[in-house]
Amino acid sequence: MFFDAFGTDSFLLLTALLLFSGVLVAKFSSRWGIPALILFIMVGMAFGSEGLGIVYFSDARTAQIVGVFSLVIILFEGGLHTKWATVRAVAVPSLSLATLGVLLTSLIVGLAAFVLFELSWLESFLFGAIVGSTDAAAVFAALKERNIKAKMGATLEAESGTNDPMAVFLTLSLIELITSEQSSFWILIPTFFVQMGLGLVIGLGLGKVASISINRIKLDSSALYPLFSVAFALATYSITAFSGGSGFLGVYVAALVIGNSELTYRYSIFQFNEGFAWMAQILMFVILGLYVFPSELFTASIMLNGIILSIVLILIARPMAVFLSMIKMNYSTKEKLFISWAGLRGAVPIVLATFPIVEGLQNSQNLFNLVFFVVLTSALVQGSTISLVAKRMNLVGPKKDIPHHSIELISMGNAKAEMIQYQTNAESAVVGKKLHEVSFPNRANISAIIRNNEVITPYGETEIKAGDFLYILVENKYKEQLKKTLEQRVQRSKKIQKEKDAFS
Repeated sequence: MFFDAFGTDSFLLLTALLLFSGVLVAKFSSRWGIPALILFIMVGMAFGSEGLGIVYFSDARTAQIVGVFSLVIILFEGGLHTKWATVRAVAVPSLSLATLGVLLTSLIVGLAAFVLFELSWLESFLFGAIVGSTDAAAVFAALKERNIKAKMGATLEAESGTNDPMAVFLTLSLIELITSEQSSFWILIPTFFVQMGLGLVIGLGLGKVASISINRIKLDSSALYPLFSVAFALATYSITAFSGGSGFLGVYVAALVIGNSELTYRYSIFQFNEGFAWMAQILMFVILGLYVFPSELFTASIMLNGIILSIVLILIARPMAVFLSMIKMNYSTKEKLFISWAGLRGAVPIVLATFPIVEGLQNSQNLFNLVFFVVLTSALVQGSTISLVAKRMNLVGPKKDIPHHSIELISMGNAKAEMIQYQTNAESAVVGKKLHEVSFPNRANISAIIRNNEVITPYGETEIKAGDFLYILVENKYKEQLKKTLEQRVQRSKKIQKEKDAFS
């Protein structure tokens, strides 16, 4: 392990410095227009043996373990925040991109690698499989707080959350075909369906178990509930993997189930996992930055080949895969082009590139460096221009209004009550009404309103406006009734608006 050379105090200081650097990088990444993963990797390189020389790290196995652990946390957090109603509307195109799209991308990039370089067919397609999937961490981070149209954002997030299993399967299968003479491609085909099926079933089952357990268990401290949820995430990955299924798919599906269920201590669980996911991103990219050696990465051969393959991936393979896998689906040419451009590569290809090294494949280190360079190119070129491309293609949605106020949402376990947050919009039926005119369920009271980041003390004559954040204290047994009331009002408002649009 790389920290064997440090004493306890030195190791803790190094960890603090890396976290400080990561947090500061995250703060300035959006301001500078550079994806955070690029800056995290640069932090790792800076601390590495060819930077400041603080850490010498060359353990591919450790990098792989850290990468897989971090991806589980990131996928879990992304699934928690994904609304099922949104995903359901784009389920078919997203799954097509996550399966057929990854396969087509891998084949096209692999064919280009075979034509351009002195590689065997299997080695060429191994490279294609490694870079074939978009990256959940990169896509979630790139779309967060960007006002991309909901349809585009949902498609990209659902694709990135579900396409890792396909890339992992292709990568491991090709490694097995290269290293074992007894393996057959035809034998591996049914294995794919078994892995996906087990991942889906186990994810659904454990997600439901987790939701019920979180609501029914009575823990002494509210801080234990987020840890309980993380334990389920790690258990889901492990149980699915041990069963022969896709652990990544299991985790994402379980998170979807949990995130779309009524949960006690929901706010605490979501906030904790968001912070934990950020820490996992920082840790993963910094470790990957430490592992790469700039003197080996930025050579004329790696850079030239990397640029060629990046062009093939970004401008040929990805667009062809998107258009072919989305035939006869309700997406315009502009939308398909944007989805093609927003297919960011990130941590997943780099982590997958460590598998050939761990298995001892020939030229595996050069393969890793080539994948690393392609990922950097994708993240830098595509990641920094997503908002600009969306704007040019007129695919910009309403500005995301994310609360930055300090009101703490709470769940009062003993009192069996919870403070929930609800944001109004132009279609909300309650907008324009005074509080005394709205018939909220019994035991539901608006405790505060946040408008333009200012706290408004509510009283009967307070008028609700679009964009207001309503903080409603409600007993747990009335939460579902409150939710139904709000949803019915929104649906009725939408129906009226559609009727108005039809006659206008």
